[in-house]
Amino acid sequence: MMTIAPTATHRIRAAGEASRGAWRRSDAILRTAIVVLGLIVVVTLFAVLTGLTGSTEATVAGRLDGPSALAPLGTDNLGRSLLPRVFQGTATTLVVSIAAVLCSAVVSTVLGMLAGYYGGAVNEAVMRVADVLYAFPALVLAILVSALLGPGRPAAIISIVIITIPLMTRVVRIATRAVAERDFIVSARISGVRTPVIFARRLLPNISGTVTVQASYALSVAILVEGGLSFLGFGVQVPEASLGLLIQQGMLYMTQAPQLVVIPGAVLVISILCINIIGDGLRDRFEPRETRSLR
Repeated sequence: MMTIAPTATHRIRAAGEASRGAWRRSDAILRTAIVVLGLIVVVTLFAVLTGLTGSTEATVAGRLDGPSALAPLGTDNLGRSLLPRVFQGTATTLVVSIAAVLCSAVVSTVLGMLAGYYGGAVNEAVMRVADVLYAFPALVLAILVSALLGPGRPAAIISIVIITIPLMTRVVRIATRAVAERDFIVSARISGVRTPVIFARRLLPNISGTVTVQASYALSVAILVEGGLSFLGFGVQVPEASLGLLIQQGMLYMTQAPQLVVIPGAVLVISILCINIIGDGLRDRFEPRETRSLR
């Protein structure tokens, strides 16, 4: 029998079908990440606000016991139920990280817009400071800040802000420069529109997508840094709990009660993974690099 070579139309159609399939798989992964992260946040808030999972300080069973009716995830080295402490640690980690990223996003947006819009000396001053901060390894810089300020939530927040500002500022600056060169900005400047009005009504709406994408990535970095600081003893301190602190306390009993490390570690990893996937989805939404096929 004669075989007919595929035409260009067939190849294009096949490529389009493959592209649509890839997008559908990507969307499914994104939806799954949103659902999982949403469940973590909602269940944590519900558990912390209502206290239905029990007290974080009360002794409910023996030391390092396995799962039971009173302690569904087992107990720690003091006989306290691990479940409410995991919820408390997750809430602390999320609150510290989100607060730090919000501060970082505000500062980075302002600095990046100033550097990108004005250029010249303003750009040089902002970028050189960002370069100096960016040159330090993230965790080393965080430890240095925490050592100077003393361990605790404020030190963790400030450390995260200092670590995440440089990269966010760079990206916002690039986005601002691209928008500032467009005709509607030039026209507004020539027409005498005040600079604050240009920033608020022209620049900010056009770079908000970039800021959102970078903030999502900064949140995953913030959770990792907070966990690292608490693990090393420079972050959240007892009697409070954070995921990093729970892992650090559980490391001493890894062979006797591995759930003390595995469960908070799994929550930490899953949260960071979901946030990164959501960040990729936001990047595809706000900064598309290729056009989707029409359906």
